[in-house]
Amino acid sequence: MQLRAARGLLGWTQHDLAKEAGVSMPTIRNFEIGKSHPQPATMTVIRQTLERRGVEFTEDGLGVRLRPDAELPKPLWSRRDG
Repeated sequence: MQLRAARGLLGWTQHDLAKEAGVSMPTIRNFEIGKSHPQPATMTVIRQTLERRGVEFTEDGLGVRLRPDAELPKPLWSRRDG
């Protein structure tokens, strides 16, 4: 759930995260649906990728938030297709 929430804060799709972290789409998808758990090194890469973009994982291990200095994603309603 944290991973989905972190992607949501950044406005990223599973594909966006996979590309940015250099991991496969099935790795992200399977982890999010609970089908598998990535290797520790893969988890580190995913976490570091999100943290570089401004995501903070809360100390209780249950939540995520954006750092105050993080660049906010554009709202969906302001994006243009094409």
